[in-house]
Amino acid sequence: MRVNRILLSSALVVVALVIQVSVLARLHLPGAVPDLLLLTVLGLAMVYGHVGGALVGFGAGLLADLAPPADHAAGRYALVLCVTGYFAGLIRPENGRLKSATGPMAVVVAAAAGSTLLYAGVGALVGDTAARHVGLPGLLFSAALYDLLLAPFVVPGVMWLARRADNDPLTETGPAAKAGDISSGWLSSGTGLRVGDRRGGLGALKAKARTRSARVGRIKGVKRL
Repeated sequence: MRVNRILLSSALVVVALVIQVSVLARLHLPGAVPDLLLLTVLGLAMVYGHVGGALVGFGAGLLADLAPPADHAAGRYALVLCVTGYFAGLIRPENGRLKSATGPMAVVVAAAAGSTLLYAGVGALVGDTAARHVGLPGLLFSAALYDLLLAPFVVPGVMWLARRADNDPLTETGPAAKAGDISSGWLSSGTGLRVGDRRGGLGALKAKARTRSARVGRIKGVKRL
């Protein structure tokens, strides 16, 4: 990964972990805790691809494993987020655009449910049966619901920052560029227009206007003669 990607990913992961531990975990919501760290990994994976998503997921999960008040075996959540980031990165389109929010929303639901199942499965292998006592169906439903409600406020912003750090042309300012950005799929279907196309259209109109003015001038000159 490039240096700017490493720096941005590290900053976003640290901020997400601090907010999750100090704010979201203290809300005492029924069922699971909204996983801001998972959403951050998903947003980065859908820009960096499966390899970058796996690396970011592993680093984020390992940091969560070591940060207090973690009470599980180190490496457990790193494995979960590594696998989640890898598969989330596989849906990254080649042209960098998503036409609707359906795909990312489905990814969030699948990642929330899949990470919960994988976390509970790894816990069962190491003797942690807490998920059984809480109720796995309730955890799955609440995790998917909370993450889906939080995703529109997190994932598009993370994806925009990731593209901005990469100097991606899709992050240029302007309505057309925003419509072409991959994160705009959360808000609209996109128009497919580009800033360059609009500039080209204005240039053509100006050229036609100048041509017409020149023709009028020549006609007037002939009449005067």
